[in-house]
Amino acid sequence: METKKRTVTSCSSMAALFFFVAALMASSSTAATPTQSFEENFNIMWSENHFTTSEDGEIWNLSLDNDTGCGFQTKHMYRFGWFSMKLKLVGGDSAGVVTAYYMCSENGAGPERDEIDFEFLGNRTGEPYIIQTNVYKNGTGNREMRHSLWFDPTKDYHTYSILWNNHQLVFFVDKVPIRVYKNSDKVPNNDFFPNQKPMYLFSSIWNGDDWATRGGLEKTDWKKAPFVSSYKDFAVEGCRWKDPFPACVSTTTENWWDQSDAWHLSKTQKMDYAWVQRNLVVYDYCKDTERFPTLPWECSISPWE
Repeated sequence: METKKRTVTSCSSMAALFFFVAALMASSSTAATPTQSFEENFNIMWSENHFTTSEDGEIWNLSLDNDTGCGFQTKHMYRFGWFSMKLKLVGGDSAGVVTAYYMCSENGAGPERDEIDFEFLGNRTGEPYIIQTNVYKNGTGNREMRHSLWFDPTKDYHTYSILWNNHQLVFFVDKVPIRVYKNSDKVPNNDFFPNQKPMYLFSSIWNGDDWATRGGLEKTDWKKAPFVSSYKDFAVEGCRWKDPFPACVSTTTENWWDQSDAWHLSKTQKMDYAWVQRNLVVYDYCKDTERFPTLPWECSISPWE
């Protein structure tokens, strides 16, 4: 998962924050209800002894220590839908720790994979978390964006969601769209929008101190281990891939996430998205002309249409 050192920008004034909160309270977005239990949805990928649950089984914890991290993945693959989970991130000094919540067409980091990433990059005590999102098509990523948050993600659970259809990918935090990644039929050979391969959903915690915090300058303090991220309320409304004749081969518009209202942001979502763009964007590859003298084609597609 490639990345480079970025500089964190400051957030907006309190007046802008009050406006945003008011807009958020007024916003509406269709949300999925929690779907069954952990055992019914997921398998542990590695280090089962680093995975625990609450007594009622409703909360799932992944831990990282100096030996290993831990991860889980869905038992089923999906092509398009709404995918949502509540996370509470590692608190305190979490520099170097990466909590990943993502979708991928393969079990490993294969050279031809499609992938949709949320990565939560830990930091020193008192410094804000950074969310990095990325998109891969046929093994090619380098579509990073980074955002700061308007809350402390270590104090309580917050909802992180992905809307994926053939028209757009939208990354949501507590119903607020923080990133819009559009498709376009104007490109004859689509090399940037993942819309053909079904994907599993994964989450994991691992050591990324060679790049995650200040470009790798801040290392993981193993005296603070174990580092624990917590999850609950997984929900999915999507097309489950079933071989040999999957229903997901073509879109049908039978589901809300594949209908015209889900192909664009609503008026209220556009207000929220505009606030995020003004105040919370730390890095946008589409504005990095030093890295990309010729910007990737999709950077010319408007997220507002």
